Amino acid sequence: MVETVTMYRPTGKAEWKLVEESECTKWPPRLPEQPIFYPVTNEKYAREITCRWNVPELGVGYVTRFAVKKSFMDQYKIHQVGSDYHTEWWIPAEDLDEFNAHIVGKIELVGEYHEEL
Repeated sequence: MVETVTMYRPTGKAEWKLVEESECTKWPPRLPEQPIFYPVTNEKYAREITCRWNVPELGVGYVTRFAVKKSFMDQYKIHQVGSDYHTEWWIPAEDLDEFNAHIVGKIELVGEYHEEL
């Protein structure tokens, strides 16, 4: 059995639509102003980002979960960027195609959050 690392990603509506169009098998290319892809290590942090950034800015935000081969991810270190659970990987945009090739299974939607009216 292949050893994997579970990752989470907060995402907006446009990015989630592109993931769905790939049949939930890959992340879309980064935009020119997005040189790094930031999956996070835990659902709590992903939900926090979604609710603090995506929902206020876009009215909706999503949290996804997916697995990547550990042997591939061993080349990237985890960065702590705030509290003890604010941990994430920094994947350069030019590595995203190879990253996508190492996703095991599907990218799953595990949370959907909306602006309170």
